[in-house]
Amino acid sequence: MNQFVLILPLGLAGVVAISTPAPPPTGEWATTRISRHFWAEGCCVADVNKDGHPDVLSGPYWHQGPDFTKSHEIHPPAASFTVRNAAGAEEKIPGFEGALGRKNAYSDNFISYAHDFNGDGWKDYLVIGFPGKETFWYENPTGKEAHWPRHTALRVTDNESPAFADINGDRIPDLLAMSEGTIGYASYDPAQPTAEWKWRAISPKDPENYQRFTHGLGHGDINGDGLTDILEKNGWWEQPASWDGVAPWKRHDVRFGTGGAQMYGYDVNGDGRTDVITSLSAHGYGLAWFEQNADSTWKSHLITGTPQQEGETGVVFTQPHAIELADLNGDGLKDIVTGKRFWAHGPDMDPEPAATPVLYAFELKRDGGNATYTARLINDQSGVGTQVISADLNRDGKPDIVTANKLGCFVHLRK
Repeated sequence: MNQFVLILPLGLAGVVAISTPAPPPTGEWATTRISRHFWAEGCCVADVNKDGHPDVLSGPYWHQGPDFTKSHEIHPPAASFTVRNAAGAEEKIPGFEGALGRKNAYSDNFISYAHDFNGDGWKDYLVIGFPGKETFWYENPTGKEAHWPRHTALRVTDNESPAFADINGDRIPDLLAMSEGTIGYASYDPAQPTAEWKWRAISPKDPENYQRFTHGLGHGDINGDGLTDILEKNGWWEQPASWDGVAPWKRHDVRFGTGGAQMYGYDVNGDGRTDVITSLSAHGYGLAWFEQNADSTWKSHLITGTPQQEGETGVVFTQPHAIELADLNGDGLKDIVTGKRFWAHGPDMDPEPAATPVLYAFELKRDGGNATYTARLINDQSGVGTQVISADLNRDGKPDIVTANKLGCFVHLRK
């Protein structure tokens, strides 16, 4: 395991720390930082070279499994910044400026996914860049040591938590996002994989609420009709049984916080109705699940606390900007993986920017129709970015976790 020391700025004026002091990690996870440079706040997993070992893709590199000590360029790593070292000399650092620097910067890779777009049997790389800019996919050069050809998927991708999931039920994943003032999804044509994707707006145009830095987006079958609906912070959009591709979907108004991270439709308490899991504020406090009642009303359950309200786990941390659902303990229930995004806006903005960059698993238990979550600290030196991924990296049948942010890229293996 790589050993490292995290140095955080202290004594920030005007900041009142209320985050729960994190207990030591449970010891159930072994963490390795596979890159110390800040290239991306997203990551994904795929067997890039077909050697039978999952690899990690983040920023301009793919890190070769199973030990992730060898990295390969996907595209030229162009970013760098300069700092003065202890001797006073200028030193050029690869990547965007993050924890290795003194100022805040942003990457050109917020979220990424792996998928075979051209049907050649090799996994390609989908990169959702800075909000409001393009989404590209990079074509795997079929195992050759070469830069991957780049293709434009969508020219304007808004929202800070786009997803890659099958929205329209054709068994081909779509890019769920906002674009130019609308919510919708973009679909690619397998017969013409390098062509730009077709945008399908499911909402009226609303550039004030659906803009590049809007927070909170997700999907799930909310009304149990077998169709995938779309979630946002102000409610959910019902997919019609027969859609002409033009008329807006019906929106059901529900206040799911002020704008968090990824949103998931999932039956938390096992009553047969789809509930919603999300963070309340990507740059504030609070992780919650919203219980759907039989009369279609909603009841909120706070998992982690806020300055105004204590959550059920007693855990408090800020900036839960990335969420993943995965069955971590093999009991058949999906648990929540999330944590604190490190330096979302740098060392002197947002609540508690210098607090411990924690990564947590919240394990779900059901008992007599009730649902509870138990907090398990995975790591206290990695945090999350705008995406956190679960995948079986070492092929032992247990889900592992990958994170990337301004502290670097991390692999967390379940022991």
